[in-house]
Amino acid sequence: MPPEVIAAYASALAVVGNPSSIHSQGQNAKRMLEEAREQVAASVGADSVEVTFTGGGTEAVNLGIKGLWWARVSHPPTGSGTATRRGRILVPMGEHHATIDAIEWLEKHEGAVIDWIPIDALGRIDLVALEHALGDDVAFVTVLSANNEVGTLQPVAEIAALAARHGVPVHVDAIAEYGYVPIDFHALGVAALSISAHKIGGPVGVGALVIARSTTIVPLLHGGNQQRARSGTQDVAGAVAFGLAARAATADIEGHAARLRDLRDRLVAGIRTAVPSAVLRGDPSADGRLPGNAHFTFPGCEGDSLLFLLDVAGFSVSTGSACQAGVPEASHVLTAMGLSEADARGALRMTLGSHTTSGEVDALVAALPDAVARAARAGLAEHAPTFGR
Repeated sequence: MPPEVIAAYASALAVVGNPSSIHSQGQNAKRMLEEAREQVAASVGADSVEVTFTGGGTEAVNLGIKGLWWARVSHPPTGSGTATRRGRILVPMGEHHATIDAIEWLEKHEGAVIDWIPIDALGRIDLVALEHALGDDVAFVTVLSANNEVGTLQPVAEIAALAARHGVPVHVDAIAEYGYVPIDFHALGVAALSISAHKIGGPVGVGALVIARSTTIVPLLHGGNQQRARSGTQDVAGAVAFGLAARAATADIEGHAARLRDLRDRLVAGIRTAVPSAVLRGDPSADGRLPGNAHFTFPGCEGDSLLFLLDVAGFSVSTGSACQAGVPEASHVLTAMGLSEADARGALRMTLGSHTTSGEVDALVAALPDAVARAARAGLAEHAPTFGR
């Protein structure tokens, strides 16, 4: 969090008053809250009435997905009779687990039918397959605007246009993209869009679901109707910090993105030279992926081994894979892109931020060959045959 956001957050925490109260202190808090809502709305090209604050990105995704589901299944298509039920959800493979877990919950508890739409070797949705899957019985489409692991950007406007021909709403998880790629909610033509403050220098535990005026969302939380699709006393301080961070992150978003692209390209070129066997994953084009994302697989290495070795060297990276009971699992994103589990294991996601320097990029590149060599040796030892007496 930038110092000015921390200062605004701390100052707002000292403000007394529930924004739903009609006394002067409450109305002062409401003024601060609504100013923040306007800032967040402006950062994504929306109206303030379309912004519902949530307790983070995961809640925003769950509200968008479950809220759309309940709204759609309770209103069958006009003229379809009782036989048609909007029971299908269209989801690209390789989505974030906030989406996967939410739709699988709907599948288990609400009878939803999940249609997994394939993605290509770059991680981009198959639009032909999506078009073939669309129909009157589809509740909605949900899609990441930018893959959080490999960084590939999705053609959200095209997805929304295809869905609109069938009257199907689209929910977009824009959390990874927010603050790095310009977002124009109205131009996209989607029903709902999830964002989070912590991705842009705001506090953890504050997010928002942007809901189009024409969209109905059934709330997850009931008890006061403080917001259009969410009950509960609103977090004024969190909203204030979110609003300030949103304004700062989008004030010069093109310049910020250009700087990150330069650093990213320096990192990619450096890794390819230092470790020729490394394979860049995701869209390799300059504008086809998140500006601060570089994702590689390193043959013969375990991603976790590389992560720990680089952590010791002073660099925080991610494998992008889940780990259950101490057993590393291959990334579901990479396997959806066609990689074998063995090839997907040696994955590292490296992301750059507003304070990353070219010197830090060069230092990571310099540290990588030794880490890769040591990780490869560890992998050989782990998979070496053993002989009993």
